[in-house]
Amino acid sequence: MSNKRDAYISMDKLAVGYNGKAIIKDICIDIGKGEIVTLIGPNGAGKSTILKSITRQLALIGGKVWYGDKNLHKMTAKEVSTKMAVVLTERLKAELMTCYDIVASGRYPYTGKLGLLTEEDERMVDEAMAAVNATEFGPKDFNAISDGQKQRVLLARAICQDPEIIILDEPTSFLDVRYKLELLSILRNMAKKKGITVIMSLHEIDLAEKISDKIICVKGDHIYRYGTPEEVFEEEMIRDLYSIDNGFFDPLMGSIELPAPTGDEPKVLVLSSGGSGIPVYRRLQKQNIPFIAGILSENDIDYQLARLLAAEVITTPAFEPVSEEAFAKAMDAVARCDRVIDTDFPIGSANRRIEFLLQAADDAGKLERV
Repeated sequence: MSNKRDAYISMDKLAVGYNGKAIIKDICIDIGKGEIVTLIGPNGAGKSTILKSITRQLALIGGKVWYGDKNLHKMTAKEVSTKMAVVLTERLKAELMTCYDIVASGRYPYTGKLGLLTEEDERMVDEAMAAVNATEFGPKDFNAISDGQKQRVLLARAICQDPEIIILDEPTSFLDVRYKLELLSILRNMAKKKGITVIMSLHEIDLAEKISDKIICVKGDHIYRYGTPEEVFEEEMIRDLYSIDNGFFDPLMGSIELPAPTGDEPKVLVLSSGGSGIPVYRRLQKQNIPFIAGILSENDIDYQLARLLAAEVITTPAFEPVSEEAFAKAMDAVARCDRVIDTDFPIGSANRRIEFLLQAADDAGKLERV
């Protein structure tokens, strides 16, 4: 059983699903105050089902959710509404309501029976709308704005609710890049400056890796993995989680990569270092041209992508002059290839032998500079 005294939120042997049938069970997770916890996993894995269950949108199949030492499902609706704000994927059906009205509804748990806003309530509405750059939408009909704008208004409503916990289901789905980053920055500030606990699902695993304190991986009928981004975002783990067989996830770069070029024996050698090779690798990948990459140390940023995209990578020990073995392999590659691409990277004492490779390629009429 979870130690409720130490955890801010605890899922204790939770089973979630529909019509009395569990699709995910034995969920035992503790979440600390002010943590950002993100659910990731393939479509249909049950991320939304978990979120709906811990927000009382769905009845639990089994287990309990503890909020401190209180059973969340035995708290009154008013208690929950003053502690927790929820932004789910279902589009809010609002008739004849302005965006300001929608945001102001976040203050209703605190108003009297007549639902009248005080000056303090109005100030909080204004501040919440300003926080998500939605002030200009205030007088507009909620149904007349775009999905991305609606998402920002709904986030403003959640902020306006002044919650201790905010739960969001795919909050970035309808946002362009600028507003994705803006929204996640707002959530990070809420968590780290105000101690608000954020639980959300994200499709963009690169963003999940960057913003989250903890990651919940959902797959099958159980929690596949739970831990810090460093523990979860391993290449093989992400491959298994999403059943990836047509590309790669690079945890160091936080990027999704398409498969390496396929075809005949590579006839292109790319000589690079320090990031200069990355745009060349990507160009060759788009053209489906297999290539050899070298001479790279395994701490070189080019190596991180080359190991995924190159047909062959010629490596040498880090912080040492180019080894005899690596130089011999590279000279052989110059002889085998029809093109040798120089990415115009700095050459110093450690990689001085690159000059001999470039000269050999130039003498053979194979050298291309980019």
